[in-house]
Amino acid sequence: MAQGDYRVADISLADFGRREIELAEYEMPGLMKTVEEYGAAQPLKGARIAGSLHMTIQTAVLIETLKKLGGDIRWCSCNIFSTQDHAAAAIARDGSAAVFAWKGETLEEYWECTMNAITWTNPDAKGDGPDLIVDDGGDMTLLVHEGWKAENAYAKDGTLPDPSSTDNAEFKIVLTIIKRTLPQQPDKWHKVAARMKGVSEETTTGVHRLYTMSNAGELLFPAINVNDSVTKSKFDNLYGCKHSLPDGICRATDVMLAGKRAVICGYGDVGKGCAFAMKAAGCVTTVTECDPICALQAAMEGFQVKTLESQLDTLDIVITTTGNKGAFCGVCS
Repeated sequence: MAQGDYRVADISLADFGRREIELAEYEMPGLMKTVEEYGAAQPLKGARIAGSLHMTIQTAVLIETLKKLGGDIRWCSCNIFSTQDHAAAAIARDGSAAVFAWKGETLEEYWECTMNAITWTNPDAKGDGPDLIVDDGGDMTLLVHEGWKAENAYAKDGTLPDPSSTDNAEFKIVLTIIKRTLPQQPDKWHKVAARMKGVSEETTTGVHRLYTMSNAGELLFPAINVNDSVTKSKFDNLYGCKHSLPDGICRATDVMLAGKRAVICGYGDVGKGCAFAMKAAGCVTTVTECDPICALQAAMEGFQVKTLESQLDTLDIVITTTGNKGAFCGVCS
């Protein structure tokens, strides 16, 4: 493990990562044009930007775009398995960002990386947090809000978070981290919330979290719903998943998809892309969907719409596109 003000799997992979970043720049002309048009003006000069987003080659191009626009960047991955270690190594070695990410993190390591990414080692007058968050799934935003709530309780009567108060293994870790730092920095998260200009959120799951907090009056700073922008939901969700799903299955399992029986749970934009991808790969593809309009769309596209229970005996591949990790656990048990 290579460490400095970064933590990556293998810093010697940086040359490989740099070559792929240079190739990816040709596939991302929007970011390249942004640097060309606004780079000289340095619109992000002095801005501290913390990111929690898949640490891939494409994300590396985003990071370096923010850096070229003047940003001071710290980064972690939003998924324990999605990091491309050569991308993280290139960003760390070349000083584009302080990055804390490697493929195969434990949950404890994942949240420690999130904590490192949101904590600057050189605090300024406003504290050690960021001015902007680029979030994917809402975990970094969650950490700020849970820390803020814990500080309120601590200021009132000295109460510390109790990790044993929850059965959720991941939330236990979040509370443990907040509990550890609270006595030393009892106002850390209030300072973070006070300086925050806002957060951009990439995913449906993260956006749902934000709307829930907003509706409850608990959202501490402005949020931009990137997920529902047309260029995201109608392109990345649809065509990106259409491209990456069969690739991911083949990389993980090395099995032939042709002839397999696959069900797609959910027929939103992600589900549509996944269904067509599996169909194109030769799978006998069915759809399960609780929304009648989406179910009708699936039927009109030539997919049989069935309940999951009615197919369990014959399925080879079950794909959930709902954002709900328990979409089929109850049925399968």
